[in-house]
Amino acid sequence: MERYYKRIRRDDSIESTPKSPILINDNEVSPNPEPVVQSNNQAQSQPEFQSKNVFVNRVQIDLSNLPSDPGLRPKISDYDLNDQDVVRRAYLLKGPCQPMNQVYPRKIISGRSRGFNSGKYFDKYGSWLEYRKSKDALFCLYCYLFPPVIGQRGHDAFVNVGFSSWNHCNRVKDHIGSIQSSHNIAYHKGQDLLNQSHHLETVLEKQSTKEKNADNNEIVNNVVLGNAPANHKLTSPDIQKDLVNATAVETVNEIIKDLGDELFAILIDEARDVSVKEQMGVVIRYVNKKGCIMERFISMIHVPNTTAISLKTAIDELFARHGLSITRLRGQGYDGASNVQGEYNGLKSLILKENKSAYYLHCFSHQLQLALLYVSEDIPEIAAFFTLVSRATKSVGASCKRRDNLRAKEVERIQRLLETGELSTGQGLNQEIGVKRPCDTRWNSHYGMLVNLTIMFSSVIEVVDEVMEDAIGSKEKGDFLLLLTSLRSFDFVFNLHLMKDILRISNDLSKALQRKDQDIVNAMNLVKLSKERLKNMRDSKWPSFLEDVNLFCRKHDISIIQMDEDYVPPGRSRRYRQVIKNLHQYQVELFYVCIDKQLAEINNRIDEMNMELLVCMSCLNPKNDFVAFDTKNLVRLAEFYPDDFSEQECMDLENQLEVYEMDMKSNDAFKELNGISSLAKKLVETGKDVVYNWVYKLIKLSLILPVATATVERAFSAMNIVKSRLRNRMGDEWLNDCLITYIERDIFKTIKDEVIMQRFQKMKPRKGQL
Repeated sequence: MERYYKRIRRDDSIESTPKSPILINDNEVSPNPEPVVQSNNQAQSQPEFQSKNVFVNRVQIDLSNLPSDPGLRPKISDYDLNDQDVVRRAYLLKGPCQPMNQVYPRKIISGRSRGFNSGKYFDKYGSWLEYRKSKDALFCLYCYLFPPVIGQRGHDAFVNVGFSSWNHCNRVKDHIGSIQSSHNIAYHKGQDLLNQSHHLETVLEKQSTKEKNADNNEIVNNVVLGNAPANHKLTSPDIQKDLVNATAVETVNEIIKDLGDELFAILIDEARDVSVKEQMGVVIRYVNKKGCIMERFISMIHVPNTTAISLKTAIDELFARHGLSITRLRGQGYDGASNVQGEYNGLKSLILKENKSAYYLHCFSHQLQLALLYVSEDIPEIAAFFTLVSRATKSVGASCKRRDNLRAKEVERIQRLLETGELSTGQGLNQEIGVKRPCDTRWNSHYGMLVNLTIMFSSVIEVVDEVMEDAIGSKEKGDFLLLLTSLRSFDFVFNLHLMKDILRISNDLSKALQRKDQDIVNAMNLVKLSKERLKNMRDSKWPSFLEDVNLFCRKHDISIIQMDEDYVPPGRSRRYRQVIKNLHQYQVELFYVCIDKQLAEINNRIDEMNMELLVCMSCLNPKNDFVAFDTKNLVRLAEFYPDDFSEQECMDLENQLEVYEMDMKSNDAFKELNGISSLAKKLVETGKDVVYNWVYKLIKLSLILPVATATVERAFSAMNIVKSRLRNRMGDEWLNDCLITYIERDIFKTIKDEVIMQRFQKMKPRKGQL
């Protein structure tokens, strides 16, 4: 025992104990605990304090949010001595800060314009070289982590000041120096820190194993090492979290590797988890090397303050962590909240100040929901209708007894229809349904609710009638009587069919927009098709619609209003309203107005600039033998992206478009393509993406622009599965790691176990190896 540890007297150990309190698992204990003398048999039964949970006058460090920018990082010596190796290991696993494919500043040096070349430097010295844009200088990661002796060659240039003499490129190579140089010494220290076999714990473990076989020094093996080899089962919660973190990091690394130096867009949405914490999901959208649209979830970030500035800070930190550059951003997709789409202080505007080519497009699906919300709130009759529907669904589903009663009524109804031959039997037919409760932010739930209510209308009426009979007190009976009377009115049936038909058209469009590979032209065509369906409903569907309403009323013994009689507004005096016929009220004031407002809101949801951008992109559509192709509009589209197309490149594009048009229209391989996404795939398959490189870049820019935030919404659905009410105390980092591996499991399955094990071993010193 004395070979490994120096004997300390009891009095000395008590005096050397710090007077400040010690935090053990965030609980304060006495600064001077009484020492406990144990026998060897008692030692294993006592709980062992883990050093990572004990902090003496130290601040806990969030290793996942260490600053990546060399100019923002504190010196290694500023960290507590016990934390320095932990911080070093975290930086080594994160890798050097290397912002790729940015517009780097240039300056006149020796009569020539010179600047940093990322490909030239990072390709050759990528394992250690770092770049800080604010200083326009290079730094060395290993020399920062293991500072050389002050005065040695290259110390100030690559550690403190930064190297920016672009006319003396050889000095970067000179920084490496000989085998015994300070840089190589620091490099080997970093590799030794990550190498598990060089750690003291591993050496002690090997030594203890040998002594155990020789039946010597059993105290060291049992007490000091805790019998690690026998208990190495990886069942500790901390070990499991480290494993999941290693898999999540490698999964994101694969996504970033697949992205490469391509342009991309971000999709962001916010939601509260089960513990009422605001979480922000981030998805990147890009075109991979095969020409396929990819939407990949990369992070779930907890944002305590959801202001635009805090969101922008979180995005900057995320980009820095993964080596992404905001200059490569070409699109933003949000749900339309004020803190993201604000014209002056929103997240959209803050990003546009740094990158004017990061165009914002309001989520198409959310635009539909806002249009429907506007219709429901702006027309009093429709607002009252949805209030009645909500009351009805709550009344029949308020208890298990009422739901069982509704289910029994529905079974009886189906049996009667089967006996009369009105329903047929077969596989998948006559499935059990229930009355859904609508969600204010998901208008497709309203459509499903109205469909089910139409089918189960008679059963719902019977249940409400029985609930009214069983109600206690005249007030409660009166409430249910008023509800029952309203449900059995012509106005309710009319509005039920009207909103069901309108929502059916919008629901079909909403489902189509949920596809991950949806391109902007197809989305616009779908919106155009939905608008045509609404217009067709307005122009020619009124007679058939009214006949369906009357048929439903006769089936359920509801009084039918005669359209040629005067309209009597319910609950209002006629003197406050112009005398009109029922036909005018129901056809013009309701049927036409609802459809017109829906059409107007859809048209008003896209501003003029975005509309011009989308019109130009629609010229790339290969449908109908490239009938929409327009060279002038496509050149105009290139002018929207000055960072990607210079004036000379726009001229080259115009010449290339002429050859491209002739080639596409004469090539049978490009006939009968349905959209830009299929065109991109076909160009890559035939190798023409290289031939028509400028045209292919336009196609990628069109595909990058996000159509909907469906992928982020699916991430929130996964969040509710991972962080449930039984696991409502999950930490943010633990939640993020689980979500990445769960959502992107197709990528996770392709990662080799050896890669994950290596990262796991390098995260911190381990008593054993996987």
